[in-house]
Order: sequence, then structure tokens, then C-alpha cells
Amino acid sequence: MSGPNNGVMVVLEATAGRLSDVSLELISLGKDVANSLGGPLVGVLIGASDVALTAVGCDIVDCYVDFGTIGYSSEMAVTALSARVEAIRPRLLLAPTGTLGLDLCSALSVAFDATLASYVVGLSVDAGRIQATSQLYGGKLLADCDLGDGFAIACVVPGSAVALQLGVGDVEVSNHSLDAIVGSLAIEPGIRHEPEASGVDIVAAELLVSVGRGIGASANLEVVQELADALGVPMSASRPVIDQGWLPKPHQVGKSGKKVKPKVYLSFGISGAPEHLEGMRQSEVIIACNTDPNAPIFKVAHYGTTLDLFDLVPELVELVEG
Repeated sequence: MSGPNNGVMVVLEATAGRLSDVSLELISLGKDVANSLGGPLVGVLIGASDVALTAVGCDIVDCYVDFGTIGYSSEMAVTALSARVEAIRPRLLLAPTGTLGLDLCSALSVAFDATLASYVVGLSVDAGRIQATSQLYGGKLLADCDLGDGFAIACVVPGSAVALQLGVGDVEVSNHSLDAIVGSLAIEPGIRHEPEASGVDIVAAELLVSVGRGIGASANLEVVQELADALGVPMSASRPVIDQGWLPKPHQVGKSGKKVKPKVYLSFGISGAPEHLEGMRQSEVIIACNTDPNAPIFKVAHYGTTLDLFDLVPELVELVEG
């Protein structure tokens, strides 16, 4: 590839008929970098082209319109993205730290001899050079990295930027076909399984009521759900609750779930494992309720109590409902 321009490319994905939340975050982050560099923001959509016009903030969206009908394979996706990188010559490529990003970024980095920053939680531009901040050891350490002046790739942790509002805008859409690529594949594409649909968006919530293993049983969720309903906010959970099947995956906060930054994070029965803290420690105000005074969550909480949640929550519901 010849020398890069000052453009930024964002890898987009569609789930359940809409752009994923992390795609909207990447558009927001990518737009800031593109504006600082003075180049365009180009999205490459891996999925249905009917959502391309909702990528508001992108100057152009390149769509591989037949990903949904042909299926998915790493080889096909890498080849398709490589073609767009060659054509656009961006300075920076952004992809989500998740199944898609982890599947593609390393291969693209090798193919283009590009600097790769993983688990990125922040990006900035200083004197024309892109600076990345990555988290290490489950978020215990942050490392700053200069991505140089050539083509670079950043694999971004979901929740690291404020997502743009979903809407329809003046976006230039360019459609491309995978036909020529499919014929050269060594591995036949497979069916892409969409994640479970949910009406809950815990990342966008300004207040979250969250539960952990201390809730004891699925039947007890009703106690905390009553508080969440009274406040008009979604309920989230730590991984043990999700693993037990008490709440579906979209409600999970943590390293293997979603990273949230609400104005208030109200937790009940959550001990505060490092994986969970990684997903919520950036909340503006953290309020924790746990009967164990030595629970790790109290190290990050701004306010805390060791009252039994089954005594406290009904009182809170009564106060909220007046």
C-alpha cells in the first residue's frame, strides 16, 4: 500500500437489523480523530446495507451487500477489508474489541505491516501523530502508545466512547460485491448467528440498578427489579447472574459483557471481581450494597452500605414511589 492519507476507516457491524452499539461508538471516536487529522471518516459495513444510512457521522459507507446471504468467514472478511484499505489508504483503522475485531485486526496488521494497538480505551492526536491508550491486566494498568506516522490499527474496547444517536442522515453509500472473493476462498463461509435480541441498552443508561451473586436466587430478582421499575431504568448484572441464566447476556456488565459509564451505578450483592470492576469503574457515582465489609467493590464505591439488600431495597422503593 502506498503512503496513507489522513482518513480514518471504521469497521461497522449490524445486529438485529441495526448498527451495533459499539459501531456507533466507533463512529463517534473515529470522527474526532478524522477531524483532528483533517481527513474523511469511512465506514465499512459487514452486514446488511439497509442500515448504512444510519451511520451518521461517516462521510462514506462502503457496504459488502452480500455478507448476509453468503455467510461469514475470516478469510473472506480480511480479503474484503484489505481491498477497501488498499483503495482508501486510511491513516487509521478502528474495529471493536470483540469477535469481529479480534478475528480481523491481527491478520490486517500482518498483511499491511501496520502498528496494532489492542484493548484501546482512548485515542487522541498530538502534532499530527495518533496516540492510543490501552488497558492492561484487565484494566488495572493503562499504557500510552504512539502509533507512528504510517497506517495503524486500533482495536477499541466497547464503552470507551459516547455512542452517536441512531438516526438517518446524508451518508454516501457505495455497494460492493463479494462474488469475486468467494471463488478464491479456501474455506466455505458459514452461517452467521445473530446474538439474542433485547430491548435493553445498558450502555446508554444514565442510571443502572445492578445485581450480583448475593441476590441468592432468580426468584429474588423481583425485589431489585421493583426498584429498577420504580426508577424507570434497566437492570444490569455481574457475570454469575448471567451464567446462571437469571438474566440474558445483554444485561451483563464486565470484561466479558459491556462496559458502562452511567451517572449513577447502584449495585446490590456484587462483590466486585476485577472482571466486573473493569466494566463499571468509570461510572460517575458508584453506590454499593454488600453485607461483606471487605468486598472489593467498596474500594471503588463512592458510597456504600453493609445493610442486607432485602431490607434496604423495599425501603428505597417506598421512598421512590412516595
